[in-house]
Amino acid sequence: MYNPKIIIDLIADNVRKTRNPFGIPKSMLNRWWRDTPVRPEGDTLLFTGLMYQFTPYIEKTTHYLERYEDTKLADYMGYSKYIPKFIAGTGLALMTSGKEKKNADSVLRNIVNILAKSNVEFFYKPELDDYSGILLYDLGDQEGFVRHAKFVAAKLKRAGVRKLITVDPHTTYALKVLFPKYTGESFDVKTYFELVSFKSENGGSRVTLHDPCFYGRYLEMSDVPRKVLANLGIECVEVINSEHATNCCGGPAESVSPKLSKEVLDRRVEELQSTGEPIIALCPICLGNLKKSGAQVEDLSTLIARSM
Repeated sequence: MYNPKIIIDLIADNVRKTRNPFGIPKSMLNRWWRDTPVRPEGDTLLFTGLMYQFTPYIEKTTHYLERYEDTKLADYMGYSKYIPKFIAGTGLALMTSGKEKKNADSVLRNIVNILAKSNVEFFYKPELDDYSGILLYDLGDQEGFVRHAKFVAAKLKRAGVRKLITVDPHTTYALKVLFPKYTGESFDVKTYFELVSFKSENGGSRVTLHDPCFYGRYLEMSDVPRKVLANLGIECVEVINSEHATNCCGGPAESVSPKLSKEVLDRRVEELQSTGEPIIALCPICLGNLKKSGAQVEDLSTLIARSM
């Protein structure tokens, strides 16, 4: 296990100086929206929180964290914060697989198509789409989280944005629960799958949903994606630990201990695979972590888009 303080300090330093945990220039990080028909102005902002965009970089950094965990080099991790952010962030961006970046972008493009099919009016402005800071909160840096959250909330307020469509559980929880509590700013927040309004007869398949902790236990929204899939003719085969009693995939622990993360992952995958059905994830962190196990897993948006 890495020294948690070293990891927290490194992530906090990146967020403070670059507004994201990896120090990657936003122009390199967030490109999915190019060549899409999304409108640049409107009443309701599609707010990705950059979480799906992070997934290829999470995989790359975890690869190195796994290599050096519990070695003498682990204690030197903290010195990486002294490397100029532009150099470190750009280097990470260039080392990361272009294929994985395209895969992450395709999820967001699917969500745009799903919203369009549901006749949802929304707009997207990349300069208003920021990381929520949720990892700082999860790791115990409440002061750093509040400082960053106030920056994000103030930017949205200045732009006159009050309605947001989110795409992942971490950002949704931050905006719905933490932002009002710690920044004093409240927004009308809906997840994209709450807005799905079409039905399909192209289903007939069976899947097992892995409920993310934030959707299942904290926001108690697990019934919503199940209703969406039922309307598409897709049956959800349940495991014992699901919905409000869901088990973690282990992904959030990766930054501190990849070994611990894998132990948690192995237990959860065994549960999910007990149904014999393909696994559906509703979270970029869960999606990336479950894929490492070799299990048959895809994102909810991919399944919905294919059923349209």
